[in-house]
Amino acid sequence: MAESTRMVLGLGLGILVMIILVAKTKVHSFIALLIAALITGIIGGMPILTVKVGGKTTVGVINAISTGFGNTLASTGIIIGLGVMMGAILEKSGAAEKLAVSFIKLVGKGNEEWALGVTGWVVSIPVFADSAVVMLCPLCKAISRVTGKSVIGLGLSLACGLQLTHVLVPPTPGPLTAAGMLGIDVGQMIAGGAILSIPMLIVIIPYCKWIGKKIYQVVNEEGEYIRPNKGEQVKLASTEMLDQFLNRDDLPPLWISAAPIVLPLVLILTKTVLDLVGIDKGTSFYSVVALLGSPIVALMIGCLIAIYGLVPNRDTKEVLKMMDDGIKDTGIIMLITGVGGSLGYVVRASGIGTVLGQMVVSWPIPAVLIPFCIAALMRICLGSATVAIVTSASLTMPLMGQLTISPLLMALSCCVGAISFGYFTDSGFWVWNGMFGVSDLKEQLQCKTAVSMIMAGTGLLELLVAQYFI
Repeated sequence: MAESTRMVLGLGLGILVMIILVAKTKVHSFIALLIAALITGIIGGMPILTVKVGGKTTVGVINAISTGFGNTLASTGIIIGLGVMMGAILEKSGAAEKLAVSFIKLVGKGNEEWALGVTGWVVSIPVFADSAVVMLCPLCKAISRVTGKSVIGLGLSLACGLQLTHVLVPPTPGPLTAAGMLGIDVGQMIAGGAILSIPMLIVIIPYCKWIGKKIYQVVNEEGEYIRPNKGEQVKLASTEMLDQFLNRDDLPPLWISAAPIVLPLVLILTKTVLDLVGIDKGTSFYSVVALLGSPIVALMIGCLIAIYGLVPNRDTKEVLKMMDDGIKDTGIIMLITGVGGSLGYVVRASGIGTVLGQMVVSWPIPAVLIPFCIAALMRICLGSATVAIVTSASLTMPLMGQLTISPLLMALSCCVGAISFGYFTDSGFWVWNGMFGVSDLKEQLQCKTAVSMIMAGTGLLELLVAQYFI
């Protein structure tokens, strides 16, 4: 058996075993992902432990699992912890309800999914998508509790908006790097990505609303997720609870309710803008902005504002209990998020991703599909949309003289392909499922995986049409 065939077989078997374990046995998802990573690495030809032969270091599968786990949590663990503590205070203080009430008054009853999708679309341009999911989850939960709408549909609409601009619109790292590698003006990339993303958002929101009705999950008075039966769902939706909430006068002021979320977003956006305009990074001013605009520091500031702005007169033990209650369920979220990164790192270190990319380049398919297919396969293997975009751009860059499409279309094809296959190797898949309480494998695939495929399919149709005009 050829080495490349063995590598691909290892990945296929690893994922198949994981699905069977999660769907048909009592094995926890965390353990199933670990087993999948081991199978993928061992069959893919990785040694058990890292070895050095003739001055060359070959990463072992055990070391790759540990490294991938640590790298993933290094970028998401602290953010998740700070975000859920801040979210707990927003919920307990009534600030989340105030935001929900103001939000509904602004967009009108019944338009919450559309408004959250657009909110995510805008927010994710300066803010990392996973961070924004954590920060805005309390808003989705509050809207669900006030309106009786499924938090699944609301949260998924938000996530889709976040995903689209994170993958398609600079200055987020993926599309910005693709533009640089393929020699495209950043302004053109921003315009092209934004235009391409709008039809995807229009197509996906109705699906989010539909799946929200199918997986009907709301939030009770204690902030816990519950799934009422059909009769209770009708009762929730038909009560006068929404009108009562819209006229409440016992909630915190809007400005202090929004400050823990808005200020971190502004700080992160400020750093992003300064990076984009090319300010001298050696100045003291930039150093201060870089510090305050890092997601960890920005969220920490938001958390402190929530503590001292929303619950200043509460007893210290009571405030600490709020935060403790918020973080008590995040352990499993972090474990599964980290091990999802482990699987992606094993695939990368074993060389499976490179083999698949080289395979696609040789396929007899339309030129515009080559970057798309490479990026889609990289997303399957590695999980990270950013890495998928960069890998696809690097593999297609040498073909620029051979492919009969514009560099802009090549870059956009890389980005659209990276939207697809949001599943087990993607840390964002586990962050969203954990934050919105989706633990059933079938429902996880119906939510995050399905929307990624629908958006990518819509984008692919746009690319096939755009090749005749660009």
